[in-house]
Amino acid sequence: MNNIILFLSDMIIPITFAGILVYAFTKKVPVYDHFIVGAKEGFHTVFHIAPTIVGLMVAVGMLRASGTFDLLGGLISPLTGYIGYPTETVPLTLMRLVSSSAATGLLLDIFENYGPDSYVGRFVSIMMSSTETVFYTMSIYFMSVKITKTRFTLAGALLANFAGVALSLWLTRYLYP
Repeated sequence: MNNIILFLSDMIIPITFAGILVYAFTKKVPVYDHFIVGAKEGFHTVFHIAPTIVGLMVAVGMLRASGTFDLLGGLISPLTGYIGYPTETVPLTLMRLVSSSAATGLLLDIFENYGPDSYVGRFVSIMMSSTETVFYTMSIYFMSVKITKTRFTLAGALLANFAGVALSLWLTRYLYP
């Protein structure tokens, strides 16, 4: 059974790709022409969202280099210690809201210092899988489709992220006491 699951996980993308091509050919869809049109639209989108990406990257670099996240972690450490939240993960939790690649860098630092099989390592692994880069995702998606009235999107996304972090902490405590 394990071998079947491994085989399917290895083959899911090629099977999906082949299925799309077979379906398109049976419907006589000019696949290459549609691919070219999509690629052109993709370049157009990248060109329009590039300033947002550059701005986010600069802001993340400044926050990380200045030690702002470490300062915030130190300030809220009494609260995090009280609720049993690993204080050393606060910078990662905050960075995760902004940049996935920077958060991955912090994740690797945590793995180096504590190990991936430690309580902290397991917690951040679950947390990274249960949260999203809210500010990055919102800025990219909303900029690419020119949405200006976001209404409750930020509040909802932050609430969902908070729930992901809280449940990650609970799951880690429950599965790895």
